[in-house]
Amino acid sequence: MIRLFILLQALALSSSELSKNKVDQTPTALIKHPGETVLLSCNHSNPSFDMIQWYKQSAEGQDLVLLAFVRFSYRDVEDQFEDLYNVSGTGGSQSSLHILKLNGSEERAVYFCAASDAQRCRNPQP
Repeated sequence: MIRLFILLQALALSSSELSKNKVDQTPTALIKHPGETVLLSCNHSNPSFDMIQWYKQSAEGQDLVLLAFVRFSYRDVEDQFEDLYNVSGTGGSQSSLHILKLNGSEERAVYFCAASDAQRCRNPQP
């Protein structure tokens, strides 16, 4: 029987004082079977933060990959991940990342949520 271990981390991205930038992510770790779904939650209480991003780092320790973000009521999952993930919430205080179906080793990773007041822009389409 194959089981996947998912480690979760929360990040606070801002130039403000770190003590004000507490970000909580739950659960902190979990083990799931392929085919199951996962719901990850991220909360912060910094009123200057208006966006929460979700990242994944593969088990091989590669670079962080942006999966999705929520800013105010706008939610966006990166195009290549639309069939794998769903995002909800408001960047002003909380967000959830729903892994729709664990496929196996692809989702065995460390997942990070990050809260920030940063702006994000997409490249314009030609």
